[in-house]
Amino acid sequence: MSASASPVDSQGAPQGTPPTSSSALDRFFRISERGSTVSRELRGGLATFFAMAYIIVLNPIILGAGTDKFGHQLDNGQLVTATALMAGLTTLLMGVIGNVPIALATGLGINAVVALQLAPKMSWPDAMGMVVLAGIVLMLLVASGLRQRVMDAIPAGLRRAIAIGIGLFISLIGLVDSGFVTRNPDAAKTTVPLGLGVGGQLQGWPVLVFVLGLILMFVLTVRKVKGAILIGIVAMAVVAIVINAVAEIPDASWGLSVPTVPDSVVGTPDFGLVGDISLFGGFHEVGWLTGCLFVFTVLLSGFFDAMGTIIGVGQESGLADERGQLPRMGRILFMDGVGVAAGGVGSCSANTCFVESTAGVGEGARTGLANVVTGGLFLLALVFTPLAKVVPSQAATPALLVVGFLIMASNVRDIDWSDASVAIPAFLTIVSMPFTYSITNGIGIGVIAFVVLRAASGRFREVPWLLDVVAFCFLVYFLLNPIQQVLGVR
Repeated sequence: MSASASPVDSQGAPQGTPPTSSSALDRFFRISERGSTVSRELRGGLATFFAMAYIIVLNPIILGAGTDKFGHQLDNGQLVTATALMAGLTTLLMGVIGNVPIALATGLGINAVVALQLAPKMSWPDAMGMVVLAGIVLMLLVASGLRQRVMDAIPAGLRRAIAIGIGLFISLIGLVDSGFVTRNPDAAKTTVPLGLGVGGQLQGWPVLVFVLGLILMFVLTVRKVKGAILIGIVAMAVVAIVINAVAEIPDASWGLSVPTVPDSVVGTPDFGLVGDISLFGGFHEVGWLTGCLFVFTVLLSGFFDAMGTIIGVGQESGLADERGQLPRMGRILFMDGVGVAAGGVGSCSANTCFVESTAGVGEGARTGLANVVTGGLFLLALVFTPLAKVVPSQAATPALLVVGFLIMASNVRDIDWSDASVAIPAFLTIVSMPFTYSITNGIGIGVIAFVVLRAASGRFREVPWLLDVVAFCFLVYFLLNPIQQVLGVR
């Protein structure tokens, strides 16, 4: 699939597509109108789930490693349940209400902020209460129309750069999570942060699974085989199970998910963390100024992470119109705010739009039906958690590189590289996302650069005032630590 799909009308239908008689399911999700089919949506939903199922295992590890002010840690089993539950519910809601193939789950980066910055200053219920407040503020911003106006203020060139940056970012995620690229140990005292495999060499059967999966998916893509990504994921999961059984590979070599046939496919969910929050208790612990700064940090991360993902999925899927708008954009943005708040209610940190949704888009997903599949699988994972852990990252991560290529190929040519005041911010946005491992950072650096360079070239009046406000907010975000020191906030 390519992001250069047919333009869409205001209802999200490809222009020129004739109306057809269809089932109630087709009419509700506008499947035919968007040039898709039920089978594509099903494949897309499966591909997205497999690409992001790792969050069920990874989020409990990140949050479980944190300790609150009173020395308490969250229970791993309860975190697994909360993570899968909230991912399933919010993804389903986004599919039904927003009708887009954008899945939600606990946001990486935001969960680290909650575990390492908020929780040590207060109790876990207090920290999760602040996440809920950030979600409520996001919903109010959507209701006021301000969030939509901020997205509209982003210039076209920067929108394309955000999509390209996401393509590079998810490619790096795939390379790192597969073990193809690894972090060089600090003890080596090298200026090179990343390297090929281990010590500059590819080692181990798991990496071979990734390489074979990448080759298979690209070959299938070149040959225009329907379901190329999903076929690749399933095929390499089977290969990984066989290799693991024959070679007796240590579990640690596979990372978070070990490809073994589980003894039991059923597990018992524990909902003990759901609803265990205190909305304003954190302000009592740290004071109103520090509390507001904490909420602002969560708010800004969630706001722009989701915005970048929505732009990227819109460009890749062809659902965006000439102004970069997706159908039902207000509902989509509101549901993202609901996701942030719901993550706090579940005590699993803020839920946000997942960039791995592009794996489903690459399979042809264009409607919320794909989300229904993905969300349903997350809810099934509550009971069938052992099955969710069968697919190792080495089988799923090749999909991220395939999608990364598709996103870059379809967007890089549409940036006006002859205008330095656009090209430089675009370049900084593109490189900052993978190199800082953050969508939010990339957007922030690009916006600040755009405003500064437009002002330097005497074109400051061309910059929408909302973009000036966004740039200022990002300055505060990047300078948060010195600001806290000046204000005496710890």
